[in-house]
Amino acid sequence: MQSGATHEVLNQPPPLEDYSLYASDAALREGLVREGGGGFEAELHAFGVEVGRAESFALGRQANRFTPELRTHDRFGHRIDEVDYHPAWHAVMRLAIEHRLHNLPWRAAQARAAGGAAPAREAAPGAIVARAALHSMLAQVEAGSCCPLTMTFAAWPVLRDDAALAAEWGPALSGTRYEPRLLPVSQKSAALIGMAMTEKQGGSDVRANTTRASATGDGCFALDGHKWFCSAPMSDAFLVLAQLEAGAGRGGLSCFFVPRVLPDGTRNPFALQRLKDKLGNRSNASSEVEFRGSWARLVGEPGRGVRTILEMVQHTRLDCVSGSAGLMRQAAAQAIHHAQHRAAFGRRLAEHALMQNVLADLALESEAASALMLRLARAFEAPGDAGERAFARIATAAAKYWVCKRTPQAILEAMECLGGNGYVEESMLPRLYREAPVNAIWEGSGNVICLDVLRALVREPDCAPALLAELRQARGADRRLDAWTARLEAELADPADAELRARRTVERVALALEASLLVRFAPPFVADAFCAARLGSEDGLAGLHFGALPRGIECARIVERAGVGGASQAPAAVDTR
Repeated sequence: MQSGATHEVLNQPPPLEDYSLYASDAALREGLVREGGGGFEAELHAFGVEVGRAESFALGRQANRFTPELRTHDRFGHRIDEVDYHPAWHAVMRLAIEHRLHNLPWRAAQARAAGGAAPAREAAPGAIVARAALHSMLAQVEAGSCCPLTMTFAAWPVLRDDAALAAEWGPALSGTRYEPRLLPVSQKSAALIGMAMTEKQGGSDVRANTTRASATGDGCFALDGHKWFCSAPMSDAFLVLAQLEAGAGRGGLSCFFVPRVLPDGTRNPFALQRLKDKLGNRSNASSEVEFRGSWARLVGEPGRGVRTILEMVQHTRLDCVSGSAGLMRQAAAQAIHHAQHRAAFGRRLAEHALMQNVLADLALESEAASALMLRLARAFEAPGDAGERAFARIATAAAKYWVCKRTPQAILEAMECLGGNGYVEESMLPRLYREAPVNAIWEGSGNVICLDVLRALVREPDCAPALLAELRQARGADRRLDAWTARLEAELADPADAELRARRTVERVALALEASLLVRFAPPFVADAFCAARLGSEDGLAGLHFGALPRGIECARIVERAGVGGASQAPAAVDTR
């Protein structure tokens, strides 16, 4: 051996890269077609290959290592309030926008609005399902970029109801050529929309907001106030909640549209106070911002700001589910890939019964999350269907709560499958783990979401029937699910101590939905395992942690289904010395 040369490296898995995130994911492929997104398969295949390249994974690492920097002033002392991003961030954003992650369902409607025609309220058939799949794949590689893409996707259902705004912003919102500079919207090849709702004194209680909106006499408004969280502050415009000063009985919390750059090219007052030093989501800048007489337009009815922006929130919650499902999928894929190539005690790790149990359990959780994500996306495609709209209203909140809560636990278990190798940054699992909590916190943390489910059950009488109608489609297919659904139906009808047991109720809803989908559509060995593990089995209730699947589960088949297949290179030789 030459002086200074390292020893021969043995028994290490090859990196999981240069594979298609779409072609390697059986649950995603099957679910896309089942839920109506099959017409977009070619685009998903192409994107899956792009984001699965080694170069794309490298961009994700770089964007999170070299984090955004705030520049409040230029070198001459002029206030500019800009954020500098690493080139890797821009490369990821360029790729995502070219593949229409910000506007896939709405492009035709945005073009119609730009031409003066009223935009259609329904998305292109299958497009929201396809976009959810695209979003889940991007989250596996660089999740921070999902934030501005999500907000832009979710803003159009609000903006399309304002004909003037839709016509003015439609061309840029339909664009697919990334333009990071702050310019008037008329000069933008593609635009991004952000949101600013919460304030330091209220947080989720947005009715405690103190940002004020004053009429300027020309039908527009000036905003003054401070927002505690404003993500992606280099977006081209924002939807903002502010208190409209009383006048002619139309005061109260209202929704406003605030562009960063005005039509004449001047900067709208938008003072970035600082960037948040966050646990994860580090590639994406999140800021505190002050409005100082910032020009704004009212969106929706005066005093009905929460109702106006809830349409956006509902769509962002869908992305919380798809983003979390993507993080979970990548963690499970990394764990399975490692175990299929790493040898210990005379066999590959994936051949040991206890490791198979853990990997199979992670695979079940991932597949259930993907199935629920795609079913929810289909419900968003037909806002005129009262049943689907009611189902989306309650199921999205329940899925957002459960899938986002389960994701950090799943990633932690995947990290343990790699041992010490999983605890180091190069494995990417620490980044996935830090990223996971943001989806549980953003757009309503656990208690807020559970209370929202209760509110929907009480105030929107169609929600419970829509939920139960979905679950009853699986009636008779599995006795454990039948029993679970019967208990859930009784629980939903019982108003006693509803708030106290809200989390339990929402967990039951989410598990019932996941089990129902798997029982109807997944291979029997997957559905049976999920029902046994999550709904109870012959030998008792499920374990509290991953890897406690009961007897009789076909763990090896579940792991094989969830693996990346052809992406795996030859397994490491087993040293039995």
